[in-house]
Amino acid sequence: MTLHWTPSGRDGAARAGTLRTAHGEVPTPVFMPVGTAGTVKAMTADAVRATGARMILGNTYHLMLRPGAERVARLGGLHRLADWRGPILTDSGGFQVMSLAALRKMDADGVTFQSHIDGSKHRLTPERSVEIQRLLGADVTMCFDECTPFPATEAQAAASMRLSMRWAARCREAFLPRDGHGLFGIVQGSTFPELRAESVAALIGIGFEGYAIGGLAVGEGQEAMFATLDATLPLLPADRPRYLMGVGTPADIIGAIRRGIDMFDCVIPTRSGRTGRAYTGRGVLNIRNAGHAEDLRPLDAECSCPACRSHSRAYLHHLFKAGEMLGPMLLTWHNIQYYQDLMARLRSAILEGRFEEEAAAIEAGWAMTEEE
Repeated sequence: MTLHWTPSGRDGAARAGTLRTAHGEVPTPVFMPVGTAGTVKAMTADAVRATGARMILGNTYHLMLRPGAERVARLGGLHRLADWRGPILTDSGGFQVMSLAALRKMDADGVTFQSHIDGSKHRLTPERSVEIQRLLGADVTMCFDECTPFPATEAQAAASMRLSMRWAARCREAFLPRDGHGLFGIVQGSTFPELRAESVAALIGIGFEGYAIGGLAVGEGQEAMFATLDATLPLLPADRPRYLMGVGTPADIIGAIRRGIDMFDCVIPTRSGRTGRAYTGRGVLNIRNAGHAEDLRPLDAECSCPACRSHSRAYLHHLFKAGEMLGPMLLTWHNIQYYQDLMARLRSAILEGRFEEEAAAIEAGWAMTEEE
C-alpha cells in the first residue's frame, strides 16, 4: 500500500488527519523542519525529535552535490545517515531551478546545474530527480518542476506551468511504487487562477498520492498567496494531503490551515534562530536588542524548550553578543518548538470545532508584542 492520508476532523475548511508512511504516522496539520543537506541546522536529530517534530525535509539538489545520492544509499539511506527515524520528504530540486538561475541551463528535457561548491556540472531530469529521491529513501518524493519566479507575465507563467506538467507525467512514470512511499504533484501557475486550475486538472489526470502548491512565498505577498489558495484548494481532491511549499510565518500558516492546507515547511524558524529572532506567544523578539541585557525572564514563559526552561533572556543576549554558537542553537530549538506547539494547538482546535476561536487567541497574543 502506498502512502496515504486519512482525515479525522474538519472545522470549516481547516482539516486534521493522519499521514501514514513507511517510517511512521504523522498527525496533520504538520510543520516539517527543513534539513536541506541532511541536518536541521544547529540541531541534533534528538533535539528535533524533542520538539515533537515527526517529519523533516531534505533537498535533492544539495544532497546530489554532497555527499551524493549513491553514497547516501550505500551508507544506508538518509534516515540512517542522519539518525532520523521518522518520515522524510525530499524537495526535488525544483526550487533551485528558480533560485540558482545564474548557475543553471534549462531545456525541455531537464536542467544542467553548475555546482555552487566546486563548479562541477550536474544534470537533473524528472527521471533523475525521482531516482535520487529513491536512493535517499524519501517517504514523500516530490515531482521535479520549475518553481515559477515572481513576477511573471501570464504567458511566462503558462509556459513554465505546462513544462512542469510534462515533467510531472515523466516523474509519475519513473516513480517506483512501494509500501508507505508516495509521489506528490506540484500545482504551478503563479497568481493566475485559470493557470492554477489548468495545472490542477493536469495533475489529477496523472494521479498522485498528494498535491503540493508551489510557486508561492516567492515575493507575491500574503494577500496574493491567500487569494491563490482560495482559487486552487477547492479544486483538489478532498481525500489527498495538501502541502504548501516553503511557507512560512505563523500568520501564513494559520491562514493556510484555515483554507485547507495540511503540510508546511520553511527555513524561517531555523534561519531566524541563527540571527537572534525568536517567535513567542507575544510576537517576534530580537534577543540582540540591548533591552534584554539584564532581563531575567525566559523568552516565552509558556514554552518548554531548553532556552526557555533553563536560561534567561539576559544569558541568550550575552551568547549572541559574544558570538557563542550556543546562542543560535538555543534559539533555533526554541523556534522549532514554537512551531510544533502551534501546530499541535491548531490541530486540537480543529478536532474540537474551535479553530477560529483558537486562531483569534493566538493572533491576540501577537498583538501584545513587546517589540517592534
